[in-house]
Amino acid sequence: MSRKEAIIRQKHIINKLRRKPSSFNEIATYLERQSVLEDYDYTISKRTFKRDTEDIFSLYSIEIKYDFAQKVYFIEDEGNPAQSDRLLEAFDTLYVLNMTEDLSNYIHLETIKPKGTDNLYGLIHAIKNKLQISFKYEKYWEDTISNRLVEPYCLKEFKNRWYLIAKDSKGQYPKTFALDRMTNLEITSTKFILPARFDMHELFRYCYGIITPTDQQHEEVILSFDPDQGKYIKSLPLHGSQEILVDNEEKLRIKLKVYITHDFIMELLSYSNNVKVLQPKSLALKIKEAFEKAWKQY
Repeated sequence: MSRKEAIIRQKHIINKLRRKPSSFNEIATYLERQSVLEDYDYTISKRTFKRDTEDIFSLYSIEIKYDFAQKVYFIEDEGNPAQSDRLLEAFDTLYVLNMTEDLSNYIHLETIKPKGTDNLYGLIHAIKNKLQISFKYEKYWEDTISNRLVEPYCLKEFKNRWYLIAKDSKGQYPKTFALDRMTNLEITSTKFILPARFDMHELFRYCYGIITPTDQQHEEVILSFDPDQGKYIKSLPLHGSQEILVDNEEKLRIKLKVYITHDFIMELLSYSNNVKVLQPKSLALKIKEAFEKAWKQY
């Protein structure tokens, strides 16, 4: 059995148990049915199923346990469901793109691909094992290349680019490094201690993008979108704090709690006249000034 079949089988097991707790026979029957539908071999023994549950926990932090009273398997704790879903979503995409030799007549892919993802595996290994790493780094706005020795804390994705959040000896706070600007990555054997106060989710709680200000407070932002754009904003929220205040045929009004950063301002500018900043006034002024400068160029 191929590794690809094993991963797809594990995905089917997760989907089955997410719907409802099931006995081994119910799971096996479900996998047999999927085998016929997809022309793969997902048949399973109890020994293989045990190994699958261990792999599922390792890959997705989804723990599968057995209820001896009901005689069924169930998902006890998914850890981070959003993260699990993203991993499963990534595999779904990869599975579809590899299911046939030529999809060029059916799927159009972006020709510009993100760089630096070849370092993801090594970085995750270093983060999980708390090992210092070294690399060469070239900033977008500088021609010089610097040597960095850092303590890697976590990874973040934003607009199809990957970033490393790490602390080096040159600053008090963690810094952000774009993976596509990193070369010569080396994982050292030197261990570090992750600060007890570091919380990745709290760090990005009020952030839009990758900028994590240390000298400003988050603000309450109120935006009004036209009804057509509002449909997209509802289906794909701008930020995790998004709260709908008004939703009718004339407008969608939402409230966010975010830092007012360059990333956030650029996102609002991309909506052009489809959005109006109602609060704070300082943000509305920045958007107005940006459009006025753009107008003068023409």
